[in-house]
Amino acid sequence: MAEIKIQVKGYKCERCGHEWIPRKKEYPILCPKCKSAYWDKPKKKRN
Repeated sequence: MAEIKIQVKGYKCERCGHEWIPRKKEYPILCPKCKSAYWDKPKKKRN
């Protein structure tokens, strides 16, 4: 049996660092682990 390499695009939460492969083709609304709606925006430092 031949071995092949398969690449799949996924997402990474900027808040908790969780990485996942989406089930649907739509852009995710929430991070499935921390449930943050801002998963695609890095945290800002507070002054």
